Amino acid sequence: MATGRTHRPATRSRGIPEATVARLPLYLRALTALSERSVPTVSSEELAAAAGVNSAKLRKDFSYLGSYGTRGVGYDVEYLVYQISRELGLTQDWPVVIVGIGNLGAALANYGGFASRGFRVAALIDADPAMAGKPVAGIAVQHTDELEHIIESNGVSIGVIATPAGAAQQVCDRLVAAGVTSILNFAPTVLTVPDGVDVRKVDLSIELQILAFHEQRKAGEEPGHEGAPEAPMAPEAAVAPAAADRKGPDGDVPAVMPA
Repeated sequence: MATGRTHRPATRSRGIPEATVARLPLYLRALTALSERSVPTVSSEELAAAAGVNSAKLRKDFSYLGSYGTRGVGYDVEYLVYQISRELGLTQDWPVVIVGIGNLGAALANYGGFASRGFRVAALIDADPAMAGKPVAGIAVQHTDELEHIIESNGVSIGVIATPAGAAQQVCDRLVAAGVTSILNFAPTVLTVPDGVDVRKVDLSIELQILAFHEQRKAGEEPGHEGAPEAPMAPEAAVAPAAADRKGPDGDVPAVMPA
């Protein structure tokens, strides 16, 4: 069986835009649901609605794959599942290591969707000696001292970091030095990696902050919006109102970031 070390997806070499690549998993999820219901064909409009995109964008994305559908019939569901899975590299086995087996790491280890999507959790790794040997999701946790050996012996090219922020960069450096070239980062920090290493960041707190922003807008509670109490004017603003018109480095938005 092939491993992640022996083959890389061909999307970049074939010139598929990154935005299209990011949408392929959405199409695959919708198509898989159709396949499980034994639906043989689907129109671009139906599939686009299920994936949450517009049909014109979907047809453009599929044109990069060489799939144009059949007029009056639509797309063959099973063939598209295979085609997108192949394009994403999911028709082979991708061994993955998860580093940091706290609550989040343990939840990821117990996630049942990895195997059905072409990924195999090869090892669970934690720095706490008390965790060594303990089974999580049927896999014995191993100490970080074994990290390099585990990566080499399993041919791992994808690592998942679920450590506290302070340990994430060190773990990242060790993963990269051992041969990992793709990292999924759940730690609340930005990782620095060399060229040729891909990092995808998942930050739940940021996603919640974005949702809070939209909730505030829907409730009409953003500063200055009708119905929202206005903050008292600072003395400096009363003396020099022009100061409120100064722009931050990114334009009209003040140069203030949340802690």
